[in-house]
Amino acid sequence: MTKIACQKCQTEYPDDRIPYKCECGGLFDYADFPAYSENFVNHSSFGMMKYSKLFGLNEVSDWVTLGEGNTPLLQTSVNGSKIFCKMESHNPTGSYKDRGSAVLVSFLKSRGVNFAVEDSSGNAGASFAGYSARADLKARVYVPESASGPKKLQIERYGAELVSVPGLRSEAAKAVLSATQAGVVYASHAWMPFGLTGIATIAYEIVEQFGQVPGTLVAPVGHGGLLYGIMRGFESMTKAGNIPQEPFYVGVQSNGCSPVTLAYSHQSTQIVDVPNYETAAEGVKVAQPARGSSILERMKAGKGKMISIDENSLLDAWRISASQGFYMEPTSALVWAVIQQNIKDFKTPVVAIITGSGYKSTILS
Repeated sequence: MTKIACQKCQTEYPDDRIPYKCECGGLFDYADFPAYSENFVNHSSFGMMKYSKLFGLNEVSDWVTLGEGNTPLLQTSVNGSKIFCKMESHNPTGSYKDRGSAVLVSFLKSRGVNFAVEDSSGNAGASFAGYSARADLKARVYVPESASGPKKLQIERYGAELVSVPGLRSEAAKAVLSATQAGVVYASHAWMPFGLTGIATIAYEIVEQFGQVPGTLVAPVGHGGLLYGIMRGFESMTKAGNIPQEPFYVGVQSNGCSPVTLAYSHQSTQIVDVPNYETAAEGVKVAQPARGSSILERMKAGKGKMISIDENSLLDAWRISASQGFYMEPTSALVWAVIQQNIKDFKTPVVAIITGSGYKSTILS
């Protein structure tokens, strides 16, 4: 396994246990991200699995897959300017989370795990439930009571136990810890690092499909795993000499919950609690994002910026994008909204990450 260590105390990830965080409370991350090499890409494999030698998990011999990856890169225009949409909504369970779930669930199976728990605003839980079903792994998923009905139904249809928790998204995160304290494996998509190498394949695919590096890449930020994983992917390609530089990264949050944007505006890498208001973009309703500080460390070096979007702009962008044939969940529309407002300031070409399908949403207006 590629070296994974605690960001605080540098303790390496253990071989005999499956903790979601270090004993010191720190976050595990790839100390050395798997080095990109064309020699490790198996073009005879379908979708994301052609990059399996770049996942950093040599102990996995039998990958759990539903055919994730190889999502379209579609050209369209926003306010008369050309952009490209990376359609992660086309993944098997309807969101980009499948890239991380495929690697994470494969790791769990390689360690002999038969039962695990997860918490989610919806998409990660649905993805984890789907890949657990594929792997014959028993799953329990904690979600906030406010999570979209289609996502909760999807979790149940995959056969996972659904626990609906009253209150904010953070209450679901608290609820899952009681099971964790009882010794159950907590397969946290936010805290465990294994899915990051799956998410990094978005960067690999964009370069392969596009034939160049985007000038600007725009993505929503909840826990931050999406943007951080993409950053690590482009960083790996740059270090390997496959691309000349990384794109400029734009992370987007809702004004209803924008802790990373607030820290960025204060030129800080430390995340502090913010008031959590209602927003249709439920995928970013995360008050304490696990990978937020890691994103801000990279932006501090001038690699990107954070922007927040108000609710009216979000819903307008959601409707406008649908009028062009892009039926996305409102979280994805954050990206469309920020491009509408800032396209003239973005270095081209611009790539927007469309994170999830509109079929998962119950917003009607």
